[in-house]
Amino acid sequence: QVQLVESGGGLVQPGGSLRLSCAASVIGWEDYQIAWFRQAPGKEREGVSCILSSNGRTYYADSVKGRFTISRDNAKGTVYLEMNNLKPEDTAVYYCAAEPDPYYLNLHLSNYDYWGQGTQVTVSS
Repeated sequence: QVQLVESGGGLVQPGGSLRLSCAASVIGWEDYQIAWFRQAPGKEREGVSCILSSNGRTYYADSVKGRFTISRDNAKGTVYLEMNNLKPEDTAVYYCAAEPDPYYLNLHLSNYDYWGQGTQVTVSS
């Protein structure tokens, strides 16, 4: 059984920062890839970033590259998403997800078997 719990969302002004957390309750943490996805109103869910728990390799969508940083704390079983220079278009519900036994870094929705409940991020003045 894998449980993922997101936290850290909120309201922030453009140019501001937020840090999201994804706490994972999973046996064999090192065998999972953890990703952040987001879904804005009226839009499809899209991948933001992912990290391999085994070696820390990361991948970012072009829309967030240079502004967002994904990291992990293996001792705490937690993945973080540091979001800087936030823009109104970053407004969405952010979800963390887990893929067991990944072959490669990816943000393919269908590969992720486990999902958190989501946390709202609103960027507005």
